[in-house]
Amino acid sequence: MAKNRKRHRQDLRSSQNPDHSSRPVSQRSASTPDPNHHRINKESPTRKLPVFVSYADTPDLPAKVKLLCEIVANTPSLEVDRVLDDTGVRVSTKDVEDVLKLSYTHPAAAVKFFRWSGYQLNDRHSPYAWNLIIDMLGKHCLFDAMWDAIKSMKKEGLLSLATFASVFGSYVMADKVKEALFAFEVMEQYGCSADIVALNSLFSAICRDGKTIDAKDFLNFVKTKIKPDSDTYAILLEGWEKEQDGVNARKTFDEMVGEIGWDPNNFPAYDSFLNALLKGSGGLQEAMMFFEILKDRGCYPGIRFFKDALDECATIGDIKSAKVLWDSMSGQNDCKPDIELYNSMIYLHSYVQDVDVAKTMFDDMVFNGVFPDSQSYNILFQFLMKSMKLKEAQQIFTEMVKNEFVPTHANCCFAVRVFVEGGDPYTAIRVWKCMIEKYDSELEEAGNVLVGGLRDLNRVPEAVKYADDMLDRGIKLTPTTLARLRQGLAKTGKGAVYDELLKKWKLQEDSCS
Repeated sequence: MAKNRKRHRQDLRSSQNPDHSSRPVSQRSASTPDPNHHRINKESPTRKLPVFVSYADTPDLPAKVKLLCEIVANTPSLEVDRVLDDTGVRVSTKDVEDVLKLSYTHPAAAVKFFRWSGYQLNDRHSPYAWNLIIDMLGKHCLFDAMWDAIKSMKKEGLLSLATFASVFGSYVMADKVKEALFAFEVMEQYGCSADIVALNSLFSAICRDGKTIDAKDFLNFVKTKIKPDSDTYAILLEGWEKEQDGVNARKTFDEMVGEIGWDPNNFPAYDSFLNALLKGSGGLQEAMMFFEILKDRGCYPGIRFFKDALDECATIGDIKSAKVLWDSMSGQNDCKPDIELYNSMIYLHSYVQDVDVAKTMFDDMVFNGVFPDSQSYNILFQFLMKSMKLKEAQQIFTEMVKNEFVPTHANCCFAVRVFVEGGDPYTAIRVWKCMIEKYDSELEEAGNVLVGGLRDLNRVPEAVKYADDMLDRGIKLTPTTLARLRQGLAKTGKGAVYDELLKKWKLQEDSCS
């Protein structure tokens, strides 16, 4: 354990910063590391630089800002001062900020511009401009220069938590977590409070980068001096969720309850905790078990868990858990169901062949300010057809087309077959017309089903009409469909009509061969 106590606080001699190199290595306690997690001293892959926004990608820039950005981007850093002087341009504080925001790709030239503009501004740069320089240098791993800039900010009395938040993020992105931790520890030397707000900012950077175990180990040390709050645990739990680590999420959750108790307002933490369980090895079953525990104490997660959990219920067909979640969510003022949630419930009820309930939910959603979308219509349309509730399916089809929604290609194919076989050629034809209007390919199957079905329903003239139209559109008639039409036409003594169709069919076949 003594060996572990040294793992977090080390000197930052790699930064070659005088204020840091003299600081001794401290002793601390830390929990036993999980070998399956990323460690601070573990070799990490080479990091790619983030993608920065460029002035070239930003439309409608003021002419002066664009000119200055072009100079920074295209001028060797040793020549920047001279080229800027030659322009005769005068800059404001906002001009400086705008140029720096769009010059991250060229840190050396940007720093030269920053210094040059300082002469015009009497060295009174805004805190935001300074923070942009700190962030730019950090993102390029120019940490010596970054700390030099921080010292200058300290002299000007401009340092803030925002400055150190940028430092934390830059170090973590560079896989230098121990340096980020040390930056937190020296905040007081630079006149900034190393309080719980700063600690949460540090943890946010670490956990966002998939290193939650390092943040948790650091908490084990500092919580004797800085009491963690609900945000602290919410950040850690969000990190475990991102890493899909339900085991450590449970440990952190237990610690949170022991430290700060149960709090209905702490829903972000509960949200991440339950989602971590949902994505972990315990899956929906474990998440639902803890959901019931939370509910018994009057604590609920946010809408995100309800969405993910209901989606999982839909995936595995767990209607029982879905009903529990739906009833609980409906009673929460801050968790009103949206279209995504309604679609999950409509699908689930339809999946377990409770289409009547699905239809009721579909009809009721508008009274809760939620309006069906294409997915809502298609789910219900499909399952009504599967249940052979053709009258209701026909009504849904009419409504969805009226509201400018289109059945999916698969639903159109299925509908043509179901309505023809169900003795409703009128709706089958309407679906076919919708299909050829909205889709350009894979029409052969549905078209042949329609023509063959119309022939079997003794609607031979209509069958011939749509067969002829298919050939005109380049949609293939199968030999089987053609043979069935021949039989129907022969019975009515209209062999000549068949001959015309056959002639068109052969021309189509010849053109495709």
